Amino acid sequence: MAGIRMENKIYEVGMYCRLSKDDGTDNESASIATQKSILTDYVKKQGWHLAKTYVDDGYSGTNFQRPSFQNMIKDIESGLINCVITKDLSRLGRNYLDCGLYLEVFFPEHNVRYIAVNDGVDTLNKSAMDITPFRNILNEMYSADVSVKIKSAYRARFQQGKFMGTTAPYGYVKDPADHNHLLIDDKVAHVVREIFDLALAGNGIAKIRKHINKQHILRPAAYAAEQGATGYERYFEENEENRYIWSENSVRGILRSPIYAGNLAGYKRIAANMKSKKRPSKLPEEWEVIPDTHEGIVTQEEFDTVQQLITSRRLPENKGGFENIFAGVIKCADCGYAMRAMSANRRKRPDIIDCVQYSCNNYGRYGNIMCTAHSIEARDLFNAVLTDINRFADMAVNDEKAVRAIEKRLTETDQSKAKALEKEQRKLNKRLAELDRLFSSLYEDKVMERITERNFEMMSGKYQKEQLEIEARLKEVTETLSDSYEKTQGVRDFLSLIRNYQGIKELDATIINALIDKILVSEREKLTDGMVRQEIKIYYKFIGFVGELHITPTKRWTALKPKNCTVCGVEYVPRSGISKYCPACAKKIQREKSNESKRRSRERNRQACIELSAKNDRLIPDNWWQ
Repeated sequence: MAGIRMENKIYEVGMYCRLSKDDGTDNESASIATQKSILTDYVKKQGWHLAKTYVDDGYSGTNFQRPSFQNMIKDIESGLINCVITKDLSRLGRNYLDCGLYLEVFFPEHNVRYIAVNDGVDTLNKSAMDITPFRNILNEMYSADVSVKIKSAYRARFQQGKFMGTTAPYGYVKDPADHNHLLIDDKVAHVVREIFDLALAGNGIAKIRKHINKQHILRPAAYAAEQGATGYERYFEENEENRYIWSENSVRGILRSPIYAGNLAGYKRIAANMKSKKRPSKLPEEWEVIPDTHEGIVTQEEFDTVQQLITSRRLPENKGGFENIFAGVIKCADCGYAMRAMSANRRKRPDIIDCVQYSCNNYGRYGNIMCTAHSIEARDLFNAVLTDINRFADMAVNDEKAVRAIEKRLTETDQSKAKALEKEQRKLNKRLAELDRLFSSLYEDKVMERITERNFEMMSGKYQKEQLEIEARLKEVTETLSDSYEKTQGVRDFLSLIRNYQGIKELDATIINALIDKILVSEREKLTDGMVRQEIKIYYKFIGFVGELHITPTKRWTALKPKNCTVCGVEYVPRSGISKYCPACAKKIQREKSNESKRRSRERNRQACIELSAKNDRLIPDNWWQ
């Protein structure tokens, strides 16, 4: 049983405490203090050494991504502690699958003893461990039961028409007499009204956004921050002007929300179950709506009309026959915005891909004050990516020497860095352990009055600052090491994957999404010799960026097929779909037309002068000179 010393080994103990709900103050919850007291007494009785205390106050047991818990796992992996104790098994967690993984796999693999004091769980006591899985199941059942009760309570309040959001939506404020009821915010309700009026007049979301932006009105997030809501200021720290730049999503969110017609809308995103953190969005038609819960800014008829207008504006996929296989992958190299496929404003071409180019979405929305066009022909991008994929696929199949060279180039630097980082990691962990001992010794000196309160505060502050700095650096080092290990394996995975695409002639969205994370396109660059080139960076799955591609952008007119001049019969490459003449004949015909135009213009001017002179003769009397 736990509490009985089963061997004389002196353990380096990690004491773990957790509480699922924060007590709402800056101080630790009383329950955390109780857990610490119980566990500290237990360690003292066993004669073990308390290496470190880990506390997660306000974290659910169903999720193991807790800061202190993860720190404890890292300390186990680095050998700092070899025994973990908790007050009871539910403090470790309430997910029986993950709890079982730690108890039956992780702790034994790292020679770590685990003890739950009040539950009698001890990994050295085999008979006590037989019933432990059932305890884990009961703990998870408790969490599931609590989750169901909370959800039922929330649904009941929702069905009663009570608003339960943390902050009121834009255009409303919470009723001071009843925080579950909404009142119209007269300061900004006129903005909402104007947005709906513009939509009812047939304006699209993009036009409405531009109109609102011209008026220099605080966007919803900025207005919420101004009213005291927290969590929004980070959007405006680097650019104060962002407070007045509305996005299309902000306008769309207002036009789509039943709130503004006086209805309460909820259950827009629902997790599949208690364990899942994914909450897929539902279409507006699938939301649950409680009608007439508060005063609307617009009428129900106006709201319904706007929904019909928005729905009618939905564009079909692949409008014009062009399939945008790079959607979600191609980005601007300078601002990071997505690049959109757009018409190149040219005459009709035989293939739709030759009528399309990609351009920076940031530039398209806000002009050159935010970015530049970064335009690239869809055909050029397609050819460049296809060529690069085939290059790597051929290399993976036929050129073992080149494969080894790539592996070495991508991982050699990481491996040399990894050794230095591993050494630094050991030093940092050792220093953290020293600081914990220094804290214990310092506290003992204070209690025994060997040092003054002032000296204690000064020294403890110094140690605490160093501890925070070391923990931050340790986190950075650990993440870098993890990335290094992943990249080594990633090179092998990538080469194994790309072999399947050797000799492909066409690209589709499936191939792009299977092989590529993102593609960065730079602005066109004019070289000293007058040539123009453009840089493309492809970030592949598993390995990231390998090397940039430099292409010579295609001139638009070269996409047309050659044709014969209607005058001289010579074959030439036309600049437009309606061209009839070769460059030489076109120049000659243009000169003839210009001369003819000038002749007609002179004739018109001469005729006008004759008519004006005759008119003047009629107006002047014969005896004007007398």
